[in-house]
Amino acid sequence: MRILIVEDEPLVRQRLQRLCAELAGTRARFDAVADLEAAGDRLQRNVYDGLLLDLNLGGEDGFELLWRAVAGRYQCVVVSAHRDRALQAFEHGVLDFVPKPFSRERLGQALERLFDTGGMRSGRARYLGIWRAQGTATVELSEVMWIAADGDYSQVRMRDGRSELHDKSLTALASVLPQDFVRCHRSHLVNLRHVRTLHAGSGSRYWLVLSDGSELVVGRAHIVALRDALGLG
Repeated sequence: MRILIVEDEPLVRQRLQRLCAELAGTRARFDAVADLEAAGDRLQRNVYDGLLLDLNLGGEDGFELLWRAVAGRYQCVVVSAHRDRALQAFEHGVLDFVPKPFSRERLGQALERLFDTGGMRSGRARYLGIWRAQGTATVELSEVMWIAADGDYSQVRMRDGRSELHDKSLTALASVLPQDFVRCHRSHLVNLRHVRTLHAGSGSRYWLVLSDGSELVVGRAHIVALRDALGLG
């Protein structure tokens, strides 16, 4: 993995880079920059898997980069002294929030989540970042009906019928989405808030009817967990 550290304080940046290298071993390579301009340049010229981001960068707001991160294919961990912004960060889909001053152990926990994004969800995301021609936009997760795998990307279907393309894979998105989003098929996540009924047909066929009348096929491997999530177990 390749991970970018964005931290304006030189001593903290050096400590982060040293501890991360020690904790990760050969699993990751770490680069470090001090401001948003340098971070944007690195992210444009290189492919990164993760981002360790401070929210106060010499007077610049790290949320400008965070909005890009949640729309990108890399996962983001915030490392910040501004604990009052933790909820806002989680609502925008960060994987973890490490408050300063941080310990080696706490930083290690955040890195493990980056290395294994199929682990425990943050579960507090309310928005999803979307790339558009005019820049990055956010959509309310409550408006998302389902999300489908689309190669290395994900197709996001909105309640109004629009489809958006997200840079993260379905597995990467599943690690930050709230518990309302569950697998109904190996290539689909469905928002339970928009499920109207679960139907069973002949030959062990199952499908979901959604609030707009559309249907989603349910994979056999997911039927038991889906029934439990819907309270039908």
